Amino acid sequence: MPIDTTALIDDLTARLDADTLITDPDRVASYLHDEAEWAPYGKPAAVVRARSAQDAQAVVQVCHQHRAPVVARGAGTGLSGGANALDGGVVLSLELMREIVEIHELERIAVVQPGVVNDDLRAACAERGLWYPPDPASSPWSTIGGNAATNAGGLCCVKYGVTRDYVIGLEFVTGTGDLVRVGRRTAKGVVGYDLVGLLVGSEGTLGIITEITVKLRPLRDPERTIAGYFPDLVSAGRAVTAVAAAGLTPSALELVDRTCLQAVDDWKNMGLSTEADTVLLGRIDTPGAQGDAEAALMEQVFSDSGAGFAVVSSDPQEAELLFAARRLAYPALERLGDVLTEDVCVPKSQVAPVLAEIQAIAARHDTVIANIAHAGDGNLHPLLITQPGDAAARERAQLAFHEIIDVALAAGGTVTGEHGVGLLKMDGLHAELSAPVVELHRAIKSAMDPAGILNPGKVFRAHG
Repeated sequence: MPIDTTALIDDLTARLDADTLITDPDRVASYLHDEAEWAPYGKPAAVVRARSAQDAQAVVQVCHQHRAPVVARGAGTGLSGGANALDGGVVLSLELMREIVEIHELERIAVVQPGVVNDDLRAACAERGLWYPPDPASSPWSTIGGNAATNAGGLCCVKYGVTRDYVIGLEFVTGTGDLVRVGRRTAKGVVGYDLVGLLVGSEGTLGIITEITVKLRPLRDPERTIAGYFPDLVSAGRAVTAVAAAGLTPSALELVDRTCLQAVDDWKNMGLSTEADTVLLGRIDTPGAQGDAEAALMEQVFSDSGAGFAVVSSDPQEAELLFAARRLAYPALERLGDVLTEDVCVPKSQVAPVLAEIQAIAARHDTVIANIAHAGDGNLHPLLITQPGDAAARERAQLAFHEIIDVALAAGGTVTGEHGVGLLKMDGLHAELSAPVVELHRAIKSAMDPAGILNPGKVFRAHG
């Protein structure tokens, strides 16, 4: 049955403050999609900029009544189309819910609203001598709610884990419009099923998160940075495997190839692309002499693996500059054209072979593929670049995109490490998961969202 958008807007108007509801097409336009290249999006009836959990609850209740889809949105930095608008529905923006409710130093927890920016939480915790580890490359812009929705990782997750490892409690709105709390504030707790873990990474399909409780760690000792300049992508990949084989657990191990380095240089004139084809950036945060020994060992591993230059940086500013270049890689590449972002994760032993396959795919499809990676845990981000308006190049890039997924699965990997399935990876999900497992997921979705209004059409293909 078609959605009666006039009645939907009338009912939203009756439940919400006037400045919360947006229907003007020009203003709605900025909320239609995230950063996923070529992911489709629809025309919503309205955007709601929620200021409270009660606003979010009212939206879901009204949409449940009208059987209208609800798409939750944070900062819109996603790369899979998970926050893209749907026809006739409501985009529920949580960007204004940005209060850090509590930082509890004794219990080492923080309670935040979903619109809190990742770096803002990390800075507030640091003032208390505490640290929130998950640090996606988008941490200056992405929100904790969005990080939770996709189970975001980041640079330090190779040692410290991803968002799901830190979220211990949630407040959320169910698909039927109930506002509920799940999880705990205590160090341990095993009452009932792990609904918190289930919600984290569910991409807005099981509930609308309105408050998040995360555990914190003490601030770390200063990190040592180890840079390795490699003559080619595959030798850098072999070094990643060698680091793990040496028994090292770095606090970061990032890969940046020549295409990325050149893009950053052209933008920021940092001079990196003249010195290496591919750079590995490692970090060790083990304190004291043991940390010094581990840093020296990583430097040696880089050299033994073919690095033409490897060094433990003695200049903290230089070290930060190197990692700043890594974070700038994606926006720098966006200056070159349309960027379709991959997000496969493979076993550490398969990093070098899969990187070699990606190079072959690029050549076979005549597609520019730049490579950045959270290499230490096998999370690869090939970036496929095409010129705007070049339909043939776009088609080749999309073929390459799907071939990379096939290669990752054949290597024992997964189709998404941290960006989520959204719209771009649905075929990959169905290739990775067996039919009975997919049906288990569908049963959970049906139980938590019986009307099917929460981000429908994302993550899983429709039946049939």
